[in-house]
Amino acid sequence: MISQVTDSALLLGGASLAGSALGFIFRRIPHRLNDIFLGYCAGMMLAAAIVCLAIPAVEQVGHSGLWQVALGIAAGAIVISMLDMVTPHLHNLTGLDVEEHHNNASLNRVLLFVIAIALHKLPEGMATGVAFDGTSLDNAESLSFSIALQNIPEGLVIITPLLMAGISWPRAMTVAAIVAGLEMAGVYIGYWVGSLSQAMLPALMGMASGAMIYVISDEMIPETHSHGYQKAATYALIAGFITLFFIE
Repeated sequence: MISQVTDSALLLGGASLAGSALGFIFRRIPHRLNDIFLGYCAGMMLAAAIVCLAIPAVEQVGHSGLWQVALGIAAGAIVISMLDMVTPHLHNLTGLDVEEHHNNASLNRVLLFVIAIALHKLPEGMATGVAFDGTSLDNAESLSFSIALQNIPEGLVIITPLLMAGISWPRAMTVAAIVAGLEMAGVYIGYWVGSLSQAMLPALMGMASGAMIYVISDEMIPETHSHGYQKAATYALIAGFITLFFIE
């Protein structure tokens, strides 16, 4: 199993770096294209959170243990919500979102940006790692693919604002490598935590699902609906949701 976990970590980290590399080439991409692609990724991740994490967790515990999964989902959403209270939304830092977190206004903007990305990417990796402790390897691989696909536009988001802020190319790429490394580490951490106790696994899978659903609703969907292309983004989300079933 550890070889599959390593493959997943490399896939997620490689996709993030690939997106960052594209950021050096395409400083800006049309909002319509960005919203459609991000909507498609959101649909895949939403399906993965349900099909690859929540449903398998429910199947493990049965009807009598549904409360474990429900608490896990709520806990995952709460954890990411608490992170959002101390770090800014990524799209706000790129100038695309109007939301601000004033309690961190005194921190260096670039440093804050890096911290925000790190705290968002680590749980993504952990969610993937936890899935490898479940009953279906196919579920874990589908989840890995959906998150890896989403990492490409996020890689663009990592590089573009750094370059616009005057950060040199080598330093910007170093940041991109650190972020990719954190997500890869998250995969191993998630797998290790999930392997400690099979009894806790359904709750952990629910927690991973809740964290992903929160990010989709709080970050991805608002971003795709903020530039006037919400219809196209919605259709793309539905297409992404359906795609996951074929991958599964």
